[in-house]
Amino acid sequence: MALFITEDEVKQLLTMDLALAAVESAHAAHAGGRAIDVPRQRTRIPTAALHILQGALLDEGVFGYKAYTTSRSGARFFVHLFDAATGILQAVIEADALGMMRTGAAGGVAAKWLARPDAEVAGVFGAGWQAQSQIEALCRVRPLRRVKVFSRDAEKRQAFCTRLTQSTGVEVVAAASAEETVRGSAIVVTITSAAAPLFAGEWLEAGSHVTAAGSNALIRREIDEKTVQRAALVCVDSRATALREAGDLLPALEKGRLAEGQLVELGEIVAGMRGGRRAEGEITLFESQGMAIQDLAVAQRVLAAARERGLGRELPY
Repeated sequence: MALFITEDEVKQLLTMDLALAAVESAHAAHAGGRAIDVPRQRTRIPTAALHILQGALLDEGVFGYKAYTTSRSGARFFVHLFDAATGILQAVIEADALGMMRTGAAGGVAAKWLARPDAEVAGVFGAGWQAQSQIEALCRVRPLRRVKVFSRDAEKRQAFCTRLTQSTGVEVVAAASAEETVRGSAIVVTITSAAAPLFAGEWLEAGSHVTAAGSNALIRREIDEKTVQRAALVCVDSRATALREAGDLLPALEKGRLAEGQLVELGEIVAGMRGGRRAEGEITLFESQGMAIQDLAVAQRVLAAARERGLGRELPY
C-alpha cells in the first residue's frame, strides 16, 4: 500500500546529511544518463498557479512528480512517488520541508564542488525558511566560522540570525548593507524573490563562489551581468531548465555575452565529466532552478526511513 507522509513526519525523518547525499547522487545519475528530468511546467489562472516538475531515477527504480500551487493564501507542495517497474504509487509526501531541504542541499553540493576548501565566511541574502537550509548545508560542507545575513526586514533578520546561531553553532550576524554582505565573503548566496539585482558584481572578492537560488522566472533577477561576466565558471543544475527560466542568465544569453555551451551542469562536475574550480582566484557561479530528480531522490530516502520507523499512513488506493 502507498503511504501518505505528513509534513511533521518529514521533519522527523529528513536530515541535511541525507538531503546532501540524495541530491548529489541525483545529479551524478543525470550526468550519466541514468535520470530523466522534465523542466517545470506551469498552469496560471488569475487567482493561482499550478507548478509541476517530473522525472525518473532509473537506478533507484522510481519516477514521479512534485506538484505545488501558489496563490495569495500561500503555497502547498506534494511529491508523488511511483515504482518504475510497475507504475504503482508508492507514496504521497507533503513536501514543504522536503523542498526547502533539497534546495539548500543543492546549494551545499555546489559549494562542496566549487567553493574554495578554506571558505570560512559566507554572505546570504534572504532571511526566510529557504535561507535557513542554505546556511545549514554550507555548514556541512565548508568550515564556516561566520555568516552575514542581509534582508529587507531588520527585525526579522536579527531574529533569524539569533536562531541560526543557536542551531548551527556558527556565528550568524545581521549585515548592515548589501555591500557588507558581499565584501570579504568567500561564498555568497542569494535566496530571495527579488526582481532586480541585489548587489554589484564589482564587490565580489577574487576566489569567491556565488549560489543564486531565487530566480526561477523571467521576471526575477538576483545578480547583475557583471557577476555573470566575472564568473570563470557558470554552473547550472540543468541546462534545459536554465534556458527556460534562469532570469539571472537570460539577459547575458540574449545579448550574446554568454553562450549555451558555456553552461556546465552540476552533475557533470560531480561525475568528473567536466572540471570545476581551476584556480584559487576564480569566481564561480551556480544558478539553481530546481529539478524533479532532486525531490524524487530525497523523497525515496524519506519513504525508506518512514517504512523503517513505522511512520506514515496507508492510503486506500
